[in-house]
Amino acid sequence: QFQFADSGGGLVQPGGSLKLSCAASGFSADKYAIGWFRQAPGKEREGVSCISSSGRNTWYAADSVKGRFTMSRDNAKNTAFLHMNNLKPEDSAVYFCTAVRQLNDQCALRELRTDTWGQGTQVTVSS
Repeated sequence: QFQFADSGGGLVQPGGSLKLSCAASGFSADKYAIGWFRQAPGKEREGVSCISSSGRNTWYAADSVKGRFTMSRDNAKNTAFLHMNNLKPEDSAVYFCTAVRQLNDQCALRELRTDTWGQGTQVTVSS
């Protein structure tokens, strides 16, 4: 039974940083790739990044976040992280994590492993 708890969001000024956490439970999280998604008001949910089960490989969905966002994970704590730096107002959204599929330790952000999501954590970037 997949369960995810997203946390770490908040209000931050442009150029600031946040670290989001995705605590997984109810399954062997260390065997699954984890993906982060976000949804801004009036927009569809979009993929942001994913990390393979080993943590060795990551993938970022858009050039807009490459170089600013980094994923990591701590399998001993069944937790994945999204480190967000140099935040911009367009990064404002509710961020969600879930399990995604992987092949040969490469995560596939567009292929969800489950339809279960965390409750989401709000990120607001504003001066």
